[in-house]
Amino acid sequence: MAMRQLTSLDAQFLALETARQYGHVGGLAILDPATRDGALDLASVQQLLAERLPLVPPLRWRLAEVPLNLDYPYWVDDPYFDLEFHVREIALPAPGNENQLAEQAARIIARPLDRSRPLWELYLIQGLEDGHVAVLTKIHHAVVDGLSGAEIMAALLDLAPEGREVAESIPAAQRAPGSAEMLARGALGLLRAPVRFARSAPAALPNLAEVRSLAVMPGVGAISQLAEQTRRVALRKPARRRPSLPPAPRTPFSGRVSGHRRISFGQIGLGDVKAAKNRHGTTVNDVVVSICAGAVRRWLLEHDALPDGPLVAQIPISVRTEAQTGTYGNRIMLQAAPLFTDVADPVERLRRTHDALGDMKDRHRALPAELLQDANHFIPPAVFALAARSTFALATSTAGRPPWNLVISNVPGPQLPLYLAGARLVANYPISVITDGMGLNITVMSYDGHLDFGLVADRDQMPDVHLLIRWLRDEVALLTKE
Repeated sequence: MAMRQLTSLDAQFLALETARQYGHVGGLAILDPATRDGALDLASVQQLLAERLPLVPPLRWRLAEVPLNLDYPYWVDDPYFDLEFHVREIALPAPGNENQLAEQAARIIARPLDRSRPLWELYLIQGLEDGHVAVLTKIHHAVVDGLSGAEIMAALLDLAPEGREVAESIPAAQRAPGSAEMLARGALGLLRAPVRFARSAPAALPNLAEVRSLAVMPGVGAISQLAEQTRRVALRKPARRRPSLPPAPRTPFSGRVSGHRRISFGQIGLGDVKAAKNRHGTTVNDVVVSICAGAVRRWLLEHDALPDGPLVAQIPISVRTEAQTGTYGNRIMLQAAPLFTDVADPVERLRRTHDALGDMKDRHRALPAELLQDANHFIPPAVFALAARSTFALATSTAGRPPWNLVISNVPGPQLPLYLAGARLVANYPISVITDGMGLNITVMSYDGHLDFGLVADRDQMPDVHLLIRWLRDEVALLTKE
């Protein structure tokens, strides 16, 4: 592969990584080996990965940093790629229940990835009490977003236990660039920086206030408003009404995260969620966000910490076009929507959620697709990491306000059975990222007639995050009861 430079958005996920907050996402797949001939062991998983590597080039990419951080890093093929390093096997002690699996997954997820190697790991976990086997994956967010991560899973999974033939072969690795070459690329990057800024400014400056992680910085709102007014005068257009969203209130999971995690996971029938959305005239996503609000409301009440107003949820939205399929990296917009934890009635909460998400979609359509990437071009790469961490530190300080309270992400998936090395995929629980100010992440992926919820929380802030799974199911039941 030719060297491939990270975008500013890809680089941001590296910049925000510290000893306390990691930048990798993952998934916990539950597999039934009864559909394959023989046990699902380490050798069979490594063989599958070796066969499919030509279909998933990012698994062979490693970082090549630019000296002095003069420009964004590059992806290069790892000439010493070692599959056995990345694919590992462990076993749970008896009885191997869900609590043990969640605890083991949390400990593995909390460990950073080795930046001198391709940024992913896979763990085959044996010893589950029901005879199933788990596969825990970790891959850095700088490599994939939700949709491109799903593309990698599609390359590894099959429609039948028999699998499929892969005719492609792995191309020879390119020569790794030397320090002098990377320094030269960095010098060229310095020359390109003003060009990036000039290209990004017209679309990004009027919309900077919509980037909530930047909006906490003093003066950003005024700059954005002035740029918007200037643009409107130049184009002779009337002022644009921007729907306002109240600031995020402080909650027990709004502070600095520790380096430790809690993970919880569970399934909800897609038929039950569709019944709720049909009954109330909304969408599946409306129901998902609304039941999340209901479950988080119960947790806040349980801990005597329910704010008077709604929380603010970060909802990632893909802006990946069909032409960008297979390009990996990040093509997302981080939208904000009210989470009506202040509304007790589940039907009224769903109605308000439906209206609020409609407003969010209107805001999303009015924004340039590359806004996050363009906004990052205003920060020189040499101070990019420091600026990103400083923004988060301000948002979580005593004087600051967090831009969001938590993440809620809903990723559509296939509605038919899939197989990994012949073993049927029973569930595919996503495991995502928490950061300072957002100590809770709820990500859901639909698969084969159910919704698979993966919850990640800071271990100190929400040691009892597992309670949310039961409450999510209770909230669906309230929306469907006669």
